[in-house]
Amino acid sequence: MKQKTKSGLKIICNNRKAEFNYFFNEFFEAGIVLNGSEVKSLRDGKANISEAYAVDEQGEIFLLNSHIPSYKESSYNNHDPKRNRKLLLNKREINKLIGKVNREGYTLIPTKLYFKKGRAKIEIAVAKGKRHYDKRQVKKKRDWNREKARFFRKTS
Repeated sequence: MKQKTKSGLKIICNNRKAEFNYFFNEFFEAGIVLNGSEVKSLRDGKANISEAYAVDEQGEIFLLNSHIPSYKESSYNNHDPKRNRKLLLNKREINKLIGKVNREGYTLIPTKLYFKKGRAKIEIAVAKGKRHYDKRQVKKKRDWNREKARFFRKTS
């Protein structure tokens, strides 16, 4: 499902579940190291980052558990759909992310995968997990807003 926004971004997929499960602190834009068949598959608008997360390995940030399905027209050059993908960030940004994850207990969650000026980019959020009671509060607020909108629609 590709969407085109006003700023020229072609959104490939959003991680809607992340907003419900995490409090976001900060956002970073990163490039991704991809194979040719992965780019073709992304251009078709097929990807899933709902269960993905990022970790640091030897001073580099990698995206784990993201699913980019194999490209049907690519024969023997096809890629592994669940492979780890390296994220491209500045050294200063990497050090900042590693410090937040190690010291303050945050996690790195991808929120959006998109094309910007022909390059595949991913938006990474520095996030803290929500507790069960926080999620209940969000559900209660969402239901109340839905009921309120329904009431005003009936009265108008």
